[in-house]
Order: sequence, then C-alpha cells, then structure tokens
Amino acid sequence: MAAKTKSTRKAKKASSNRRYIGKPNGVIQARVRDVGPERFAVISVDCAKRRSKWMLCDYFGRVIIEPTNVEHNSGAFKAMVNSAMAACQAEGIVDSIAAVEMTGVYHRPVQAALRRAGFDTRVVHPFASSHYRKPLHPGNKTDDTDLEAIFHAAINGYGLASLPVSETYLSLQRLSRHRRNLVKQRARLQVQIRALMHQSMPGYADLWEEDKLFNKSIAMPIAKHFSSAEAVKKAKQTGLVKYLHSIKVRFQERTLDKTHAWSLQAADAPPLQKLLTEQWKQLAENHSLMTSQIIDIEQKTAHFRVQTPYVLLLSVTGINVVSAGELAGEAGPIEHYGSATALNGRALLYPSRYQSDEVDRSDSIARHGNRKLRAACILVAKNLIKCHPYYRGLAAVWAKRNIVTVDRQCRMANRANRMIFQIVSGRQVWRGKGIDREYLLAKLREFHRRHGTTLEATVADMKRAFEWLPKSTYADEAKPLAKLSKKRRGKTASIGDLLIPLLVRLGVGQSSEVESETSEA
Repeated sequence: MAAKTKSTRKAKKASSNRRYIGKPNGVIQARVRDVGPERFAVISVDCAKRRSKWMLCDYFGRVIIEPTNVEHNSGAFKAMVNSAMAACQAEGIVDSIAAVEMTGVYHRPVQAALRRAGFDTRVVHPFASSHYRKPLHPGNKTDDTDLEAIFHAAINGYGLASLPVSETYLSLQRLSRHRRNLVKQRARLQVQIRALMHQSMPGYADLWEEDKLFNKSIAMPIAKHFSSAEAVKKAKQTGLVKYLHSIKVRFQERTLDKTHAWSLQAADAPPLQKLLTEQWKQLAENHSLMTSQIIDIEQKTAHFRVQTPYVLLLSVTGINVVSAGELAGEAGPIEHYGSATALNGRALLYPSRYQSDEVDRSDSIARHGNRKLRAACILVAKNLIKCHPYYRGLAAVWAKRNIVTVDRQCRMANRANRMIFQIVSGRQVWRGKGIDREYLLAKLREFHRRHGTTLEATVADMKRAFEWLPKSTYADEAKPLAKLSKKRRGKTASIGDLLIPLLVRLGVGQSSEVESETSEA
C-alpha cells in the first residue's frame, strides 16, 4: 500500500477545516447536503406574549404550511406539532430544524414544546432576524415578514443550537438574578430612609458611614426607639446603655458619647417630625424584610453551588460564595466551553472605544455579548482586585500606566477567567501558599455561621463540597476543621460531633489525631 504524501495530507486537512458563513453552532449545510434541500424543512416561529405565529418551509423557501397563529397553551402546542409532523411526512421531509426567535422569556414555552416533540430547536437572535428583514421588506414589519427573516437567518447559520443545562445551574441563575434585584431595591430604600431620617433627625445619619447605618451597628436600634434628638438628650448615656443591654446589642462607650454629643447640638426638628419618622420606620421594616430575603437566597445559593465544581473557587482569596454562585449560574456547566477564550468570548470582555478626530471615548464596555455573564465576571474581577494580593498588585501596575478603570477591570476579568477555567474544569484548587491559599471547607463553614444556617445543613453542604476536592488537599483542608471537632455543647448536637465523619474522610482519626491537632492549637 502506497504511503500518503505530505501534499495529500495537507489537502485533506485543508478540506476538513473549510469555513462556512454563519455561527459554528448554527451551521446546517452538511445536514442539508446529506438529505437534499427538498427534504430538509425549517419551522419558523415568531413569538409574542400570549400567542405566536409559525410556518413551515423547505430549504429552498417553498411554503408548506402558511403562517398560522398558535395560542400559548398545551392543546394549541400539540396541534402545532401534529400539523408540522403530518406535513413533513406528506412532503417526504427527512430532516428539519425549528427556529424560534428570542423574545425575552416569552419564547420559552414554544421552544420547550418543540423540544419535547423531538425537533432540533434553534434560537434566532432578534438582531439576526432584523438584519435579514430590512433588505427584504424595508419599512414593513409584520409577523409574516418576521417569519421570512427568521427562516433566512436559520438557513444561513444564525439559528443557534443551545446546549442543555441542568436544573442546578438554572436554579443558581434564577437565585443570583433575584438576589441582584433585591440588592438594588434595598439600596434604593437605604437612600430614601437616609433622606427621611435626615429631615426628622437632622445630622443623625451623617454620624455613621454608609455601611454602618444599616449593618450591624447601634444606629438603627437607637433611632427606632429614640426617634428625636430631644429623646436621646433626655435619655443620656445611661438610658442608651440600659436600652441596648435590654435588647442584647453590643456597643462601645465612645459611640454612645458621639450620639449624645449630637443630640446636644442637633438642629430643631421640623413640624412634620412625627409623620416623617413614621414613614422612614415603615421603609425600615421593608428594608429588614429584604435583608432577610437576601440572606435566605444566599443560603440557597450555597446549597446549589456545592453541587457544582464551581465550589472549588472558594479556595481563591477574594472569591466568596455569592460571587462564585453568580458566575456559576450565568456561565453554566464548564463543559460547554472548550477553553477560557470561549468563556471570555461569550461574555465579550473588552472595552468599547469610539474615536473620531479629537473625540476619543474608551471608558465603556462593549454592549453586545451576554451582559449578565459579563457583569458576573466583572464582579469577580473587582473582588480579586480588592482582596487578592497578586491581582491587587497587578491592578496597581496597570493604574500607574494610566490604563482607565474599565479597561483594567476587563483585563483582570479576562485573566481571572483563565484561572477560573483551569480550577473548575481541572477540578483543582488554588495552588498559592500562605495568604494566597484559603481552606475551602472552613470558608464555607464560616459563611454558614455568619448566615445563621443550621448545623445539619452546614455539614451537609460541607460534605457535598468535599466530593469535589482532590485527594492531595485532604490534609490541608482537615487542619482548620480538626479544632472544631472537640467542641461540645452539653447533650445537644455540636459542629464538632457532626464534623467527625467528614474528618475521617479527610484522613484525620476520630480520637488521637483530632486530639493532637487540638492540643497543638
């Protein structure tokens, strides 16, 4: 048998790497070639809130089923699927795809119905359909013309196939987005409360920093009980101390002195002081409710995140449960990305520049791409710049080179995603030492302690996180947990009792090794 020449191998390699117009996950030319254009069909669907419109054509554009309305209910979806299948069988259609135009979340019922029926369901972005509609029907936008544009986008490779995502990642995505909305609403409430409090208690809110007025301080308890400067002046330090002791709130004497000094020189209250106080107290109740909801969502986020390899990111200084959970929800399974470049490309992490003559604006981010994923990546980058020594130093070097803030954040997110891809896809932990290295299980336990999670739920999450750890990290991860194994609280269950099975799996004995670790500490 004659050996293949070098030129023959090069020719075959070149033919296999031929480029097609369109998106890689939307190309259908090979399938059309295999069955023939007359036997390949495209179901085009233009979605709306309550109903959609669909039609069936072959690859050449011959209309098999004219544009037809379908209501968003199970019976109408079954009728649409049955009509499409019957028409395909009658016309001798062998292969087909369904192209559904993205419309917020309203396209998802139609998309799910077609997928359950077994159709290869693709998604067409509105930008793609608009691009094909304008030259065909300029100035005329109807449902029928939209269907034609969706069809042209699909056959040209812009009907994109999406990979399946498990319920765990979908739950993470939904929780992280809901938490983000609650955080924004709570921030607006804080601004309103501060403004109303400034009117009813002039100057009181300025005594506290932005994060001290609402978070773990005596500011709100005092303001709610002593709702005016006159009440604080009358109570004096002794009255404040007595009240704080009664509600079991810790405090410092200098803080009470500062509060009492404010009451002695505060401006007179306005005539509507009682009404204003009532209003900001109502808003404060809403603020407390949102805070408890955010804490609950963060606990659920931790529960879902330990079921994914993204939990390994807790070994990196500066990445916490919330930011890693948001990244996991928006990015999805790491198996969907061939490299870190694919992750960066989906997020479109690069600064946008507009330059014309003397105008040069380079302080914004590119608008396209997955914005939610980009926001999660930027959040991780900001946390690394703030907390991680290596990335903080790198950002300082870039700042000295007069690189704008947005550009620094994009560069940092690109670089961080390479590290994140290696950790999550390789099932590794951060390899730094000293202050760079954080113990994953101890960090997760501390998160649950701060959020008031039950001991049983805390240990259950730690056991799930343990399953992702490489064996080479067992000894290091056991060190901070061994100290907790001796803690007892009488006859009630303690964190030490619940951690003993986990420590055994980490390679620490139940008695001798645990006691030695504790005695050395």
